[in-house]
Amino acid sequence: MLFYKVTAILADEEWAEQNSDRRTRIERARRIVRIGEEYNEKCKAGSYVFVSDFGSNDAVCGVIMPDAENPVKLFLSFADSIGLYVKDPAAVETTFSSIKNLLSTAECNGYIENDNDVLERMGLDRLGGRGVDFGENLLNETGDKEALYKVSRDLLTEESLRPELDRVFSGKSSSRAFGHPVHYMIKTDDRETRKKLSRTLLQALYDVGRLKSRRYCFIDFRPGHDFSSVSYDALYKSLEGGALIVRYNAGDDLEEESGYADSGIETVSSLCETMIKYRNRVLTVFCLPRASEKVKKLFYENLGAVGVVEIEEDLADCEKSSGYLRMLCRESRIRPDKKLFAKLESEKRYLPDELRAFFEEWYNDKMKTSVFPQYKDVAVCRKEAVKDSARGTAYDDLRAMIGLAEAKKVIDKALNYYKMQRLYKEKGIKQDRPAMHMVFTGNPGTAKTTVARLFSRIMRENGLLSKGHLVEVGRADLVGRYVGWTAKTVKEKFKTAMGGVLFIDEAYSLVDDRSGSFGDEAINTIVQEMENHREDLVVIFAGYTDKMDGFLDKNPGLRSRIAFHVPFADYGVGELCEIAKHIGKSKGIIFTDGAVERLADAFEAAKSAPDFGNGRFVRNLLEISRMNQASRILSMDADSVDEKTLCVIEAEDVEIPVPSSVPKRRIGF
Repeated sequence: MLFYKVTAILADEEWAEQNSDRRTRIERARRIVRIGEEYNEKCKAGSYVFVSDFGSNDAVCGVIMPDAENPVKLFLSFADSIGLYVKDPAAVETTFSSIKNLLSTAECNGYIENDNDVLERMGLDRLGGRGVDFGENLLNETGDKEALYKVSRDLLTEESLRPELDRVFSGKSSSRAFGHPVHYMIKTDDRETRKKLSRTLLQALYDVGRLKSRRYCFIDFRPGHDFSSVSYDALYKSLEGGALIVRYNAGDDLEEESGYADSGIETVSSLCETMIKYRNRVLTVFCLPRASEKVKKLFYENLGAVGVVEIEEDLADCEKSSGYLRMLCRESRIRPDKKLFAKLESEKRYLPDELRAFFEEWYNDKMKTSVFPQYKDVAVCRKEAVKDSARGTAYDDLRAMIGLAEAKKVIDKALNYYKMQRLYKEKGIKQDRPAMHMVFTGNPGTAKTTVARLFSRIMRENGLLSKGHLVEVGRADLVGRYVGWTAKTVKEKFKTAMGGVLFIDEAYSLVDDRSGSFGDEAINTIVQEMENHREDLVVIFAGYTDKMDGFLDKNPGLRSRIAFHVPFADYGVGELCEIAKHIGKSKGIIFTDGAVERLADAFEAAKSAPDFGNGRFVRNLLEISRMNQASRILSMDADSVDEKTLCVIEAEDVEIPVPSSVPKRRIGF
């Protein structure tokens, strides 16, 4: 749907003179309302024309149209029907918020009866503050092709954006058919990059006629937002001929987002369902953080047969990185110097957000030492903060976890070590590049993955990693099916994890029985990438204690690159009881003293089993206890069941496993 503001000069001098007479204005307004409604009732479906205001010698009107036909022609037909004679009419495409303001003014002036009725009639009432929250903007009327290609160079996206621009400008738009052969997915962590890439794509598509409207909208969502399909439908309907930019603002693991997993998945499903409905009338650009592989997969699962072109930043070599830094200098109108480029290493490849961090640090220093030297002695906040003890909610969460005394001790030591390396660097003391990589060893259910997630957040909150996200992979994610695929696959995972933590679970599964296999190729590539990206990436290998030694011995360079070995001991009976009470509290469950004693007996019996699952066993046992509680309560007199009864786990609800066995998760009842 397109919105236009139309202005025209009054050609009837008598009409203009009568504007100053109040009674005449009121009578004229009544006539405009009556004839205008009759005209719009007969008008092409989906169109609406109205008078908003009159000046001393001009008229301001609004036009709402379902397609890109001539708005001036429609306006002149409307003007003729109400007896309004004008000359030099001009129509400019505008936004929904602007057309809404024109409608509000029209109601105040008496030229329409009710602006909300008009919006409801056009199916736009849910965009008036009661539905989905969105922003909107307009593309330029004409773009500069060379400038659009320059964006792909400046933003280091030539490998993915430039080929798509070539495809866009090589095709010819048909006036008989309108649709979108593909939609887009932009993967970046930088807000400005996301904004520029989105607008560049849309401007190119508008210039060749694949978008009929200059208007585009953008929405933000994260798990927990409640956007109904009705709200999405209204937004998409208002955008027919234009584009919607969907900006996902959350981590990759929906289950970690404050318990909003279900609502997050439902939001993606609802959005994709509506997107598919309007796929040929509205272009959609999905914007995801670079590491959001699980969320990307969720989108793809819901998009079905929709074609999607991915746009992402390249890993730049030293030469391209230097050019990017010079571009930032030009934007900031500051002259670069050798110190800016000193951080670049010839053998490394960089992402734009890393280079922007280099630039911002150099720029702040440049401002204090060269531009405003009177501030050269003022301490930089990060240099002072690096001396402080670990801080942040993630660190507090780690300290609050039950047990894990040895693991907490080693992680504290690692954090101090990383901080000291940063402090050496800030003071200009030359040091060998430190290894930051770790090995987590322990049995299942000892919280290795949970601690890895917290560790990545701790590193970010303390300024030791730029992103602090966790990318979790296993053998299937690293080893390719065919010759030549494995090394490329491993490098892609390292690229995704840059600035955060790459967590390789059951790492020893990469070891194959014969030399020269795909597993060996994966391990060799991992060792190489660990060395190339050791300053802003931590690799954590995890698995059973007894199997990790064989894995580390597989490649001579692997063990030497591991800085810290973090052991995760099995939980004691008392710790397992505390975990059970903690989980119970989060679910509103209360254990009687007898139930706690029964839990202790169950844990004592289960610990002797060879496949004891530690924390996983606790969760499974609680599920079984809830099922037993349900059976017990249903056998009671209904009048004796109150709210407290529903929350209490009694001793009889807790099952003690048979020795040398562990209760498995039940399916159904």
